[in-house]
Amino acid sequence: MRLLVFSFALPRGAPLKHGRRTRTAGLALICALSGGCAASQKHVVPPSQIRPALTATKPQLLAAYNEQARAVRTLNAAVRLSPVAGSAYTGVIQQYHDVGGFILAARPAMIRVIGQAPIVATNIFDMVSDGQTFSIYIPSKRQFLVGSTELERATKNPIENLRPQHILEALFWPEFPTDAQVLFEEFTEPMARYYILTLLRPIDSSIEIARKVWFDRSDLRVSRIEIFGPMGRLDSDIDFGNWQSGGCTTGPTTASEPAATPFPCQIQIARPQQDYQLAISVTRVTLNADIPPDRFVLSQPPGTQLVRVGESEPEARP
Repeated sequence: MRLLVFSFALPRGAPLKHGRRTRTAGLALICALSGGCAASQKHVVPPSQIRPALTATKPQLLAAYNEQARAVRTLNAAVRLSPVAGSAYTGVIQQYHDVGGFILAARPAMIRVIGQAPIVATNIFDMVSDGQTFSIYIPSKRQFLVGSTELERATKNPIENLRPQHILEALFWPEFPTDAQVLFEEFTEPMARYYILTLLRPIDSSIEIARKVWFDRSDLRVSRIEIFGPMGRLDSDIDFGNWQSGGCTTGPTTASEPAATPFPCQIQIARPQQDYQLAISVTRVTLNADIPPDRFVLSQPPGTQLVRVGESEPEARP
């Protein structure tokens, strides 16, 4: 490193009391330019928090992902939901109150999501989807919304775009086909390292990205899944954390307990095309227990408006 030295001369007749200030300024400038006076801090990470990067091959990660995808057939969970609507691009970001609730899901595409007000435990919303259509009941508005899961529309209130099938994508993962085109890469950040599997799909005479699966190399668990639509459009960006095998309990499990299916107790869903995010904190979960089919039936209550999403005029039901 080259050190630059500056000399300063006082004009004749200048009072000596200014000399010390000038010399101090010169030393400060030298320190700033040389970097020799910069303070540094060293943070020592406790050995218990050091997580070396694990290694895995592409076939091993494909097998681990497919095993997890097959492992979850049904889900019955108590959750806390934290929605955020809007973005810096729309100029409006609105944080909503956390709500408690329940999620029921069964393969291939059945899901029901109930949000409840705190303390009184009355329903704020009730949503179901079978993969083809969705129904949403909002008691405060006396509205019953129905529509196709394929429907996309712009709205002034992005939170109205929340759909049960968006949550289903985070819970039930499709397996990688045996003949799939999959790229394998490493990705490094200052505080983390990842493996990424990128699933490609053929489009006419070309290919495009269908899905990216990120594995945290500290434990080789799936930490993020990105789902892409046509022409590289990012439809869902889903983060996973706090993987547990004891049903998302707050306390540690004992060694005598049987091994259970691991599950992420923290899920963050971002839907950039619909301008909303949803954080799901799972407080209790039961996996792979039978769920009666009638639990996924949501009928329109009497006296509510039937709103066919995508059409303008609601229908009143006596």
